[in-house]
Amino acid sequence: MPHKTTQARYEKLKTAINHYRRLYHVYDKEEISQAALDSLKHELSELEKQYPAIIAPDSPSQRVAGEPLPFFKKVRHKVTQWSFNDAFTPDEIREFDSRVKRFLKDSYGEVKPEYVCELKIDGLKIVLEYEKGLLKIAATRGDGVVGEDVTSNIRTIESVPLSLARPIDIIVEGEVWMSSKNLEMLNREREKVGEQLFANPRNAAAGGIRQLNPAIAAKRRLDVFVYDVAQTSEKFPATQIEELEYLRELGFKVNPHHSLAKTIDDVIAYWEKWKKSGRHQEYWIDGIVVKINERKYEEALGYTGKAPRFAIAFKFPAEQVTTTVEDIVLQIGRTGVLTPVAHLQPVSVAGSVVSRATLHNEDEIKRLDVRVGDTVVLQKAGDVIPDIVRVLTEMRTGKEKPYKFPSHVPACGGVGLIERIPGQAAWRCVNKNSYPQFKRKLYHFVGKHCFDIDGMGPKIVDALLESELISSYGDIFTLKRWDLLALPRFAEKSVDNLLSAIEKAKTVEFPRLINALSISHVGEETAYLLAEHFRTLDDLKNADKESLERIDGVGDIMADSIITWFTDKENKKTLHHLLAHIKIRNASRLQATGHKLSGKTFVLTGTLSKMPRDEAKEKIRTLGGGVSSAVSKSTDYVVAGENPGSKYEEARRLGVSVLTEADFLRMIGT
Repeated sequence: MPHKTTQARYEKLKTAINHYRRLYHVYDKEEISQAALDSLKHELSELEKQYPAIIAPDSPSQRVAGEPLPFFKKVRHKVTQWSFNDAFTPDEIREFDSRVKRFLKDSYGEVKPEYVCELKIDGLKIVLEYEKGLLKIAATRGDGVVGEDVTSNIRTIESVPLSLARPIDIIVEGEVWMSSKNLEMLNREREKVGEQLFANPRNAAAGGIRQLNPAIAAKRRLDVFVYDVAQTSEKFPATQIEELEYLRELGFKVNPHHSLAKTIDDVIAYWEKWKKSGRHQEYWIDGIVVKINERKYEEALGYTGKAPRFAIAFKFPAEQVTTTVEDIVLQIGRTGVLTPVAHLQPVSVAGSVVSRATLHNEDEIKRLDVRVGDTVVLQKAGDVIPDIVRVLTEMRTGKEKPYKFPSHVPACGGVGLIERIPGQAAWRCVNKNSYPQFKRKLYHFVGKHCFDIDGMGPKIVDALLESELISSYGDIFTLKRWDLLALPRFAEKSVDNLLSAIEKAKTVEFPRLINALSISHVGEETAYLLAEHFRTLDDLKNADKESLERIDGVGDIMADSIITWFTDKENKKTLHHLLAHIKIRNASRLQATGHKLSGKTFVLTGTLSKMPRDEAKEKIRTLGGGVSSAVSKSTDYVVAGENPGSKYEEARRLGVSVLTEADFLRMIGT
């Protein structure tokens, strides 16, 4: 029997999942993402596998989600509608393959089943019934037994045939979806009249189908893919591949991207392919569906209490998952700012295992009301830094501990005093020269956006500090071969490679030098603005506040920070030592004419698949444009890759032109 704590966790999971599934499937409300809900379901499923005795009759694993809305006519399905079990990793899909083979062995001996892979469209399931070739009724899945009659709305979708190629009786299943383009158009229309925007195409499609007025559904420009035959008056096709062709012959729209997989390795290869390219389709895809191809095997395998044994949904790595907060600790940045970091129960999100997430600052902790022990929704989208986006307070047991900023942090050095920065949400070390802070400055200094010393990562920097070979930036460029060979685990070839990289780094571009100095509030984009405006280091060092604030993107606080850095006695000494060992390469000023992007400011957001982000930035600058890290009214274009996040929404709000990656590549002539 499970421990009392496990039982309590199970009950919390069960209650939360039922709540969110009811909101999602019955009322088309999405308080947490489907990926986060899948994560809760997966945790519950794992508990049930480990402790079968724990399974309750009302567990979400024992039923198909959803109930008909009271204001629609109820329809009892002639064929029960099932939902799929989920797999999230290659190991889990191999386990599915093993189960299939074990189950078939008794009837057919050793078999090598083939699978059909189909894209899992993120939309609303629909069941279409035809009599003598004419559409009779269209119903939602509902609870799998009873659905909602939405025939009038489905008839407005042009891809749904009102009559078939032959006068047969048939029941088919499909997915209603809305294209991303149509979602954008719909949201623009709703924004004009002050209506709430739809978060995703699935919600917009479901909302359209569940309108009592068919005219509203017609305006949604919905579409349908049909993928399964539930019942037919004709002979059933012998395979799933033949079934899809059968549907197409009858006049149904079938997604063209299905594939026959001879082995489970072929299934995984198909999943890997669409995991990378699936988000470029006009419809949203959250995974693939894997089905046994041979119908005789399908019939032999049958169903469990809630799902078919012959098919499974193989989900893409979630961009949102749930996990628990094990601790909250403060991390010292290179400018002395203290960032609270949540230490998490390790969890896989967007294809990688995450055990930490930034909480940004004290105000963010208060806004989220995140506590040690909380169950949280973790997101990793666009930029790769994981973020806690929500606390599931209904999962609390009463043992969670609120976090309070301490008055002292020993790692800040000295007595460890910390202070809140006036007018900001951030705290910082009073001592500006603590050892952890200096280490992070060095990590930044040698990094790819600064001096870009290949092979000098954090471990090498730590070793050089511990051996007292470096104590400032300039010391890096005085290292000798015999110094490095004396260090543990430093071989001759690696030492030669490192010295070669250091020699190459002695000539540095001006904006990279500015970025490398760790001036508070000055990042990579601001460094390029400063370098373009002042041209030489002496010009920048002697700049007054008025001339700094004339630069678009440099405000009062940043100007003060720049002046303070260059007038500080220790910083002057550090810079003088560094300049004795390096040469600054000043890029020639780009003229306003002759460069296709001259005067244009770009913001990049999300993941670019065709061109690395750093390369895209360099291309923009080469063509005379500028790159900013934040969206404002002065931004000309936002380039949105996969999972663009808040910058995309801000661009939409401000009316800034949004380019897809393909649009951007065409613009720059690539």
